[in-house]
Amino acid sequence: MAESIGVLTREDVLDSLKNLRQAQEVDYSAFYSSHLGGVVTDPALMVIPFDDHMVHRGHGIFDTAAIIEGKIYDLENHLDRFIRSAEASKLELPSREEMREIVIRTSALSGRREGSIRYWASSGTGNLGLIPAGDAKPAFFVMIFGGLDYPERYYAEGMRVMTTTYPIKPPLYAVTKSTNYLPNTLMQMEAKEHGLDNGIFVDEAGNVGEGSNMNCAFVTAGGVLRHPRFENILSGCTVKRLLELASRLVDQGVIKDVVVDDIPVAEAKASAEMMLIGSSIYVAPVTQWDDQVIGDGKPGPVTKAMRELLEEDMRSGEGMLIDVPY
Repeated sequence: MAESIGVLTREDVLDSLKNLRQAQEVDYSAFYSSHLGGVVTDPALMVIPFDDHMVHRGHGIFDTAAIIEGKIYDLENHLDRFIRSAEASKLELPSREEMREIVIRTSALSGRREGSIRYWASSGTGNLGLIPAGDAKPAFFVMIFGGLDYPERYYAEGMRVMTTTYPIKPPLYAVTKSTNYLPNTLMQMEAKEHGLDNGIFVDEAGNVGEGSNMNCAFVTAGGVLRHPRFENILSGCTVKRLLELASRLVDQGVIKDVVVDDIPVAEAKASAEMMLIGSSIYVAPVTQWDDQVIGDGKPGPVTKAMRELLEEDMRSGEGMLIDVPY
């Protein structure tokens, strides 16, 4: 094998990249790279230099938004969080206006009317050290793709989760949406190894944290919607929007109140309903946590109402949508 290794030409590299993408079914429609200065639509060309510090040191951040019926949903709140993550990570960004325009333009060039937008910032290329090279130029990337895919049974039957054995991230890293998702990845892999769907982080005080890439919410037997405080977990744009919208459910008598506070695990497991919320999974019911059945073991009415609230807002929410100029 080693004897067959040789120096490749540019044509060899392009052929190998094309073969790699043909061997894997991917749903990537368009990719903007500040390294390239434009957009590519061939997945074989959607590459980042190996010495970009986001690649070899994890010095990068990301965020996600959705394209629904040809409109971008809730981009401004996601950009707010992206900018906060950049400040915490000591990363330079293009102006907000430039990032917005790049996201919208890349979305338009993708031709995709339903899907996801993921965008990243890194400290740039130039060395393999810990800190960026002196002449490094910060980088910005945007990917338009089909989105993450979850089984329909999550919504029809409910998810089964476990308390992960991996420690929750310290607050600084938990609230920053960096590219270092190793704890989240290990937690998800651990759950799959146990035949379950996801894991739940628990903090040192025994309070509920968050899932692998989604927030957790609960409904008490008395009809109160509860969510953990955001100081020690990621401030999910989707769940924060839903907590605002949930006042409608209070007015309709579906729930009695909305409370954001510490939630001890024992109280959480005794809830009538549990749900996981995120920009990719939307709102999914949880019917079992460890050996504890949640409620009656079936997806509950509040979880269903919350998902309907979100889906309605994603299509007609006032001030939440940006038209993509295809």
